[in-house]
Order: sequence, then C-alpha cells, then structure tokens
Amino acid sequence: MEVCCQLPVLPLDRPIPKHVLIRRGAISLCSSSALFGGPAPRQLSKRRGAVSYDSSDQTALYIRMLDVRGRAKTGSESKRPERQELHTEQYCDCREINYAAIAAANSERPVSVVRNLHRTLSLRRCSNSSQPLHVSPPENRAFLLDLPKATCMLKRLGRWNFNIFLFDQLSDGKSLLGLTYHLFHEYGLLDLFQLDPLKLRGFLVMVQENYHSQNPYHNAIHAADVTQALYCFLQEPKLSESLTSCDILLALLAAVTHDLDHPGVNQTFLIKTNHYLAKLYKNTSVLENHHWRSAVGLLRKSGLLSHLPAEDRLGLEERLGSLILATDISRQNEFVLDFRARLERSDLDLSIAENRHFILQMALKCADICNPCRPWEHSRLWGRRVTQEFFSQGDIERTQGLNVSVLCDRNTNTVAQIQISFMSFVVEPLFIEWTRFSDTQLSQTMLRHLTLNKARWSRPDEADQEEQTRRSRPDQSKRT
Repeated sequence: MEVCCQLPVLPLDRPIPKHVLIRRGAISLCSSSALFGGPAPRQLSKRRGAVSYDSSDQTALYIRMLDVRGRAKTGSESKRPERQELHTEQYCDCREINYAAIAAANSERPVSVVRNLHRTLSLRRCSNSSQPLHVSPPENRAFLLDLPKATCMLKRLGRWNFNIFLFDQLSDGKSLLGLTYHLFHEYGLLDLFQLDPLKLRGFLVMVQENYHSQNPYHNAIHAADVTQALYCFLQEPKLSESLTSCDILLALLAAVTHDLDHPGVNQTFLIKTNHYLAKLYKNTSVLENHHWRSAVGLLRKSGLLSHLPAEDRLGLEERLGSLILATDISRQNEFVLDFRARLERSDLDLSIAENRHFILQMALKCADICNPCRPWEHSRLWGRRVTQEFFSQGDIERTQGLNVSVLCDRNTNTVAQIQISFMSFVVEPLFIEWTRFSDTQLSQTMLRHLTLNKARWSRPDEADQEEQTRRSRPDQSKRT
C-alpha cells in the first residue's frame, strides 16, 4: 500500500543538494538508534537535527543530523563551547509515502476521504512497519495548530469568557484537536500514562472528523466548548486538590467524545422513526450509548490505551461510559435530586473514588449545558444554533408526516421562549446546586450571567428579532 525509503542525512553545516529538494515525504521517529548507525540511547542528547518541509503541504523534504560528540573538533570549531542540548529527540526514520499507490488502493472512496487519509498517514504509525514509530512534538505543545494567534489564545484557556468561536476560526476549524492536545500536555498525561503522542493525535483527528460539521449545534465546536468549560471546573479548588490523574484523563476523554457522531436529531426522533440505534439500545439513552460506544471504538482503533493492562483498560472504558451516560438530559432531575441530597447530608468526601466520579458526572453535566451561563455574546449565538437544530428536526418531521416534537416547531416556538424555559427549568436548578458545592468566584459569575441572559432574552426587542428567525425558511436560517 505504501513505498518507503529513507531520506538522506547530512550534517547541519553542509548545504542541501538541489536534487534532494525534489524529494517529498513524511517524518516519524523511532526508538532504534541503529537506523543511522548512531550512538546508544543514553547519548542521544549529543544529537541534534533539522527537518525541511514543503511549504504547500508541510511534508518532510529533508533531514540533517549532527552528532556533536562524534565529530572531530578542528580549528575555530574546537574553541567553540559545546551547547547544552535542550531536547533528547529520538532518531528519525524518514519515510516517503507513495500517494499514488494510496489513492489507487482507495479509488472507491470519496476524494475527501482519501485526502484525509493522506493527512493522517503522514503523521501516524505505519501499521505494517517493523519499527515502532514515535514523534516528539515541539516544546510549544501547540504544534498541531502552528498558528500564532491560536497558540496565544491557549494562554487564556482557563478564563470563563474564552471565545471558542474565535479560537475555532484561528485554528482553521481544528479547535477540538488543538485544545485537547494542549490540555493533555498541560496536565502531563502523556508522561504519566506513557501515551504515544502519535496515537493521541490520530485519536483526536478521528474524533474531530466524526463530529458532524453540518450540525448547527452538536458539532466539534460544541465539544471543544464543553472541554474548555470542564477545564475551568477542574481548576476549582475542591476539584484541583482532590482529583487524581486518572480522574482528569477520564474527564477530558468524556468531554471530548460526549456527543461523538451526533446525528443532529434527538432521541424522540430516533424512536418514532424506528431507527436502528433506538432498537439497539432499547430506547434508553440512545444517543449517549452511541456516543460512548463510538468513543470506545476510536480509542481501540487508535490504540491510545493499548499498552495498558486489559483489566485497567476495560475499567477506564466503563467509567468513561458512566460519565457520558450522565449527560442524558432525560435524567436531569435524577442527578440534580441526588446532588442536592448528598450536599444536605454532607456526603461528598472527595477522598473516596465513588464521590469523585459523581462530581465529575455533575461537572460534565454543567459543562454540557453551560451556554446560558456564558457572556451574552456567546450565549446568544449558542441559543440560536441549538434552536436552529431543533427547528430543522421539526421541518423533517413535518415533511415525513410525523408529529412535530416539543420545541421543534418553528410555527409555535421562538428562540427566546425556548431559551427562557431551558434556563428556568434545566440550567438554573443544576447550577444552584453546583454553587452550593463550589461557592467560588467562577460559580457566582456563571449565576450572574444566567440571570442577565434570561432578562436579555425577555426584552421585547430581542423577542421581536428572534421572531424573524423563527419564521425564516430552513434554508435561510442555516445561513444566519
């Protein structure tokens, strides 16, 4: 399926031959130092190198390596002090991918799929390689973005007014990918769990691409927004002082995948149309079960956790499912009442694993529906998006001769009405209990935004403007 060959290796101080510049390929790293006849791994700090890339698609063109220890120092070079190396990069195995062969093997796939395959293959482990390939990302930890403005925004990731829409634009539509990779480095999860950076990137690429970009609301931007909100909650004193690294790993994985492969319609629609997912999960938490199983499938496909013992890996998958299933909105009252009862009994000792897991469930639920608690500019946009998705489902139901689901009828509902009802009966009770648990500046800020946003939606001028949105045709509303 692919033809591999090594790119030439020359010292850094030698010019690049012109004939080499026409070579194209992808770079990956392997643990074997024998590839280039180099020194033992403990001497790798004495090596440094550089990689040249094609400016159009950033594939590796040329690599130059310099063995500081092995070279004879003569003339002025011997007087120069030896620089202390900052990195201990592994030796590079540069392989050229035969794109024509890949395209031929995948000729029956859509062009977009083949293009995505090219991008993934250039940076992931080759499945038929005899050498394990690894990559050591640059120290800025935002190499997946490679965009200065997006990287700069990551410094403000822990702020509640973080603009996820702007970040998505600056990251070229890869907000979920870049944000999550940054957080894995922020918490040191790659080192703690010995995660392969290449596998992590492959997993996140698949997650990003398995969110439906055509969904106005349940898309990768929503997943990134939930992940950012959860990160803010994880920094709260009660959580940051109690959660283990395993808790944080599970929380981030759950936030990233909690709406994976969402079809843009709700459970009621799947049940009334006899969808196979409704039959598979017996009309119970249909979407949430699908999100969980899809997440497990991508974890196994990427091999991100394959190095862990089978028992530990299965345990992580089960706990991941418990977190994702908690986001089922039909179980909202059940969780809020349980949360309230535990707080009244003072029965939330976070030194107990079961209590920490419950708090993570509540934190993820808060992050999932926190849009009304955001600043007005962001909250309003999210409100319009989710209502647009509701109305689109109602239009489909009306076209198919089905009863239009509650909140999905654009002829009887407005954005303002839906948002006020959602805030009053779903969001507010949950965040009041969360504030009882963690009465911090962030919690007070969220409640203040909630109150202000509810009042803003109630204003006549806002209601009149949203009335026009309600009455607009489906094709027009998608462009708003």
